[in-house]
Amino acid sequence: MRFATYEHRARRHVAVVAEDGTLRPLPGVHSLAGLLAEGGGLPGLLDAGSALLDVPAGPHLSEVRLLAPLQPPTVRDFVTFEEHVEGVRRSMDGAAGVPEQWYAAPTFYFANPYAVYGPHDDIPVPPGSQVLDFELEVAAVIGKEGRDLTPEQARDHIVGYTVFNDWSARDLQSAEMRIGLGPCKGKDTATTLGPYLVTADELEPYRDTDGFLRLALTAEVNGQVVGKDLLSNMSWTFEEMTAYASRGTRVMPGDVLGSGTCGNGGCLAELWGVRGEQTPPPLKSGDTVTLTVEGIGTVSNTVVPGAAPVPLPTGRRRSRERP
Repeated sequence: MRFATYEHRARRHVAVVAEDGTLRPLPGVHSLAGLLAEGGGLPGLLDAGSALLDVPAGPHLSEVRLLAPLQPPTVRDFVTFEEHVEGVRRSMDGAAGVPEQWYAAPTFYFANPYAVYGPHDDIPVPPGSQVLDFELEVAAVIGKEGRDLTPEQARDHIVGYTVFNDWSARDLQSAEMRIGLGPCKGKDTATTLGPYLVTADELEPYRDTDGFLRLALTAEVNGQVVGKDLLSNMSWTFEEMTAYASRGTRVMPGDVLGSGTCGNGGCLAELWGVRGEQTPPPLKSGDTVTLTVEGIGTVSNTVVPGAAPVPLPTGRRRSRERP
């Protein structure tokens, strides 16, 4: 089952998307994250959607503005593709291979939940950046609260999946990472989610014998294919990622867990590392990035000028006087 959040006649709605593209709005529901927070997990969401399948159709997808399927309370973005790690390390600092420590656990950082954009929204260039990149990912969405989960338990906590574009200002990111923290402003301006939340049961036919979802991934810039991969090339499953995220804390309904960027052209920086030059070039205003994930859908965003950075002083070199 596919769920969408959309704007129609200046009002926000959450709806089931029918096979013919018509929408069946959930009465009185304006937030998918809020609906998930009411409880019930995947069974509850499927029950809510099934109750609408026989009601009269609402508007067609072509008549509405699709928004991000949900506004998540938190966004964790993992790094689970070896090929991406290899390429980006070579691009950003000339290092080769994958650090052995990377294999110890599925590393993630917290992204900005207030910078979520819809599947067709324009994306502003981050202030001060000249080296903008996209990142092709898939995100799992948590459907019910859990703590210290095993991977087996975690499967019941994943309600569905959506396409995830982790827009990255590589120049800002590179400067930040030299300090030993981050990324922060390098990935703070925009994250695309969409076009739908596809419930977990819909993607079970794609699951392989090792528990990975074998979904084809394609990235295009201005209509030209620059990357293709399989989601099953991840080094950890979404259930393992969810279990790790819940270790010593809680995952909550609406939380988003990104897979990390796929390999073989899942972002420009990986290609730069492989080719030794910035080919294709960094994204600029007017460029359109289109990401497609088998079984989930397509998001397509156009880059537009962003705000100029607000001037700030450099850090003060203090005398370190003591009382």
